[in-house]
Amino acid sequence: MAEQRKVEVVMAEEDYCTQDGTVDYRNNPADKTKTGTWKACPFILGNECCERLAYYGMGTNLVTYLKVQLNQHNVVAVNNVSNWSGTCYVTPLLGAFLADAYLGRYWTIAIFSIIYVFGMTLLTLSASVHGLKPPCDSQGLNCHPNGLQTKICFVALYMIALGTGGIKPCVSSFGADQFDDTDEIEKKRKSSFFNWFYFTINIGALLAASVLVYIQTDVGWSWGFGIPAVAMAIAVVSFFSGTRLYRNQKPGGSPLTRICQVIVATLKKFRVEVPADKSLLYETSDEESVVKGSRKLDHTKTLSFLDKAAVEVQTDHIKGTVNSWSLCTVTQVEELKALIRLLPVWATGIIFATVYGQMGTLFVLQGSSMDISIGKFEIPSASLSIFDTLSVIFWVPVYDRVIVPFARKFTGHKNGFTQLQRMGIGLFISIFAMVAAAILELYRLRLVKKHDYYDLAHVPMSIFWQIPQYFIIGCAEVFMFIGQLEFFYEQAPDAMRSLCSALSLTTVALGNYLSTFLVTIVTDISTKNGKPGWIPDNLNRGHLHYFYFLLAVLSVLNLGAYLLVAKWYTYKKAVGTLR
Repeated sequence: MAEQRKVEVVMAEEDYCTQDGTVDYRNNPADKTKTGTWKACPFILGNECCERLAYYGMGTNLVTYLKVQLNQHNVVAVNNVSNWSGTCYVTPLLGAFLADAYLGRYWTIAIFSIIYVFGMTLLTLSASVHGLKPPCDSQGLNCHPNGLQTKICFVALYMIALGTGGIKPCVSSFGADQFDDTDEIEKKRKSSFFNWFYFTINIGALLAASVLVYIQTDVGWSWGFGIPAVAMAIAVVSFFSGTRLYRNQKPGGSPLTRICQVIVATLKKFRVEVPADKSLLYETSDEESVVKGSRKLDHTKTLSFLDKAAVEVQTDHIKGTVNSWSLCTVTQVEELKALIRLLPVWATGIIFATVYGQMGTLFVLQGSSMDISIGKFEIPSASLSIFDTLSVIFWVPVYDRVIVPFARKFTGHKNGFTQLQRMGIGLFISIFAMVAAAILELYRLRLVKKHDYYDLAHVPMSIFWQIPQYFIIGCAEVFMFIGQLEFFYEQAPDAMRSLCSALSLTTVALGNYLSTFLVTIVTDISTKNGKPGWIPDNLNRGHLHYFYFLLAVLSVLNLGAYLLVAKWYTYKKAVGTLR
């Protein structure tokens, strides 16, 4: 009777509890009827919308702030913004490690959000409090900051970079955790979640690029930074409000330790032969994986030299226990294989991120050298990024509701395109963004030369000619960045999802660093013998279009490399249940 009652309890739990290992805020198995799915998502999406409003509200026009308020030259301001933006996408590696190994995604988001709020508050104070604020003339143009004022500004910026490091890699994964992978109905909704997650990001960016950039330019930087600080505080409140509805994945222990164990075990067994029958490789007999928070992974043929770590020899068992630094399960080996297979795909995202990063730097400088007026009203050049945001907002529902059902008829794939196909389309589209920007700059310089406008601050050519390059990048984002989000979540080992999401974000970091490197190299080479160079302070005497064409060529080469990588890629195969 007792055994029968136990079976009935287990069956009852399977009816109303999730089967993917998630728990509620009390650490009990998550109730399907009361937690997760779209019940929990509004709080997560609300948090992301406000956080992105804060980030873009401060970052979109940052190059202007550094140039005007901190009195930095074009190249210095561009490189400082690129380096800071890059750091914002490196710190997620730290946040992701803590989330996967120890804290879980919920507490990582909560703790780092508070750090973020402190950083935003300090930045607001540095732009508004007498003594911290750089002294400027009556028009707020000729500013002369001292060393302390500049340092406080950068301390605040890098506090924000640290804060965002715990949010970026976890929020999308935490949202996806609200959908049970073992439930086919919920699993289908997960793909739509990534689309609407990115849509929400761009709602925040839309407000930032329009309202906040205007406030920063025409009202003042204290309000321009203060409002994003308040938005970030609202983001924290929104996140905590949904606590009772969230499904939480348990942290699975240090993924770096497991990776090191496989590498060490492989090296120890360098001379050991892998059996032809792969069923002889070591794996636990239980249905559940030895890795907490992970399903077992099926063996794959690629990277077979790592299989040596799962070959059993006599010395692997010490006093009846397994030495995990000499013998690893197939699942552990496949975790490392999955990570290695992701790296080439990850690398091909760096050039795209470099192209994307130009919106916050060179596109802004290019726009500021054009006619920014409509009658008596002047448009801040940074506000043109609104058209990138509008493009994303337009393309997300079109992709989700029109392109996917149409493509599904031809491909037979439930999502219309595979994740790799979607990303490849995004890389292809991004080439045209750089070509459009280069052609626009070429025509602008021809106008300068024809009418001798070399010393004119604003060439009489409407800034709205920049719209196509912004719109094309927005379209490319919908394919590349959303596809990348979903790809790295789905292809990551279950217990490494935050880490792999962070890995995908580092492409943006390296893209910004690559932009800094290219700008520096190009400037050094092109300014020899007293020449103004490609990107001088006065763009009318430069050749910015050369730099855009350079990025277009690099994008074409990158697309070729991506097609080879995508053809080689092997998708992971998960089996069993979560522990």
